[in-house]
Amino acid sequence: MTTFDDRENAFEAKYAHDEEMRFKAEARRNKLLGLWAAELLGKSGDAATAYAREVIASDFEEAGDEDVYRKVAGDLGGRADEMTIRAKMAELMIEAKRQIMTEV
Repeated sequence: MTTFDDRENAFEAKYAHDEEMRFKAEARRNKLLGLWAAELLGKSGDAATAYAREVIASDFEEAGDEDVYRKVAGDLGGRADEMTIRAKMAELMIEAKRQIMTEV
């Protein structure tokens, strides 16, 4: 193999790793968001865990975060406004990345 081929393979491996980490961080963020929303909905224990799984699954409806936002906002109704939910999503993404980095 040439140096160019080695570099190309390294870039492809890095891209695949970065995408995997992004996917894990989004899934973790969605779980944390689901647990937060479940608490606002008065759910705990297994019910909260089941709701968090629903939030994680909602992310597969379309690309981006809007599907997750719609799920949580719709379920919460007036318990949290758009700004609060979106701020919590941003906050929990930072936390999710931190958790994943400490696991690796």
